[in-house]
Amino acid sequence: MQSQILNDKHRREQIGFLLGTLGVVLFAGTLPFTRVALHGFSPSFITFGRAALATVCAIVTMLALRRPFPRAYWRELLAAGVLLGIAFPQLMAIAMQTLPAAHGGVVLGILPLMTATFASLIDGDRPSPLFWFCAVAGGVLVILFATRDSGLHVSSGDLFLLAAAASCSLGYVFSGKLSRHMPGWEVISWALIAISPISFIGATLTYEPRFMSASVPEISSFAYLGLVSMYIGYFAWNIGLGMGGIARVGQVQLLQTFVTLAISALLLGEHVGWDTIIFAVAVAIMVAIGRRAPILKKAQ
Repeated sequence: MQSQILNDKHRREQIGFLLGTLGVVLFAGTLPFTRVALHGFSPSFITFGRAALATVCAIVTMLALRRPFPRAYWRELLAAGVLLGIAFPQLMAIAMQTLPAAHGGVVLGILPLMTATFASLIDGDRPSPLFWFCAVAGGVLVILFATRDSGLHVSSGDLFLLAAAASCSLGYVFSGKLSRHMPGWEVISWALIAISPISFIGATLTYEPRFMSASVPEISSFAYLGLVSMYIGYFAWNIGLGMGGIARVGQVQLLQTFVTLAISALLLGEHVGWDTIIFAVAVAIMVAIGRRAPILKKAQ
């Protein structure tokens, strides 16, 4: 009996690990597919349109499962929805107009550490000196990477990308806090539904007739952003965390930058030099060490 229980637990963890990896791979395509979609659509329409498309899926899912809306958390859901569904995609799309997707992949590699930083500040926890060292070192590496060819001048695209990272990190913090009260996939569903008036009205106002002439790759990329990056990816990722454990599966997120680099090279033909890979590895190391550094929880 005990052996069967251990085998079931091990199998569950393996499935969780695979789902978590799938979620990371799906998220990693966001930057490259945004670059493709921008050839056929405006940044604003991509932002509101992908959120509207994902919201339709969320509404269908919640109706099919007959889930009641958690009214007690509507403010947090609205905040998470605005940050993850509007602010992050808009800022990222603007940045991708002038920056390669591979470049963006390295800069966003700091996301896990930035998320942990915001979570610590908001929850009142006390990170160890090692954590802060890694956070500062990771930030310095990202800035050096972004300015390495411009004499330490930060471009507007990089500023938008850093703002996108901050928005996404804060959104993850709100989502994480909400996940204490409901499943992670339900959080993203309700967050999208909470901002549905903004998404649907925004998509209508930013629509242009020229979008009808978008190519198949551009339309497919837009669909990917709405269906996969904005919704399905969260299902795989959050369920994977629940089944395989946050500590173990969460480390898979370190692979996201490298998957983005690979997709950028294969899909867009972007050149990924050794300097880019070296910076990506360095940032990943800082993130890995920082996520393992102790954080003292505030007294309850």
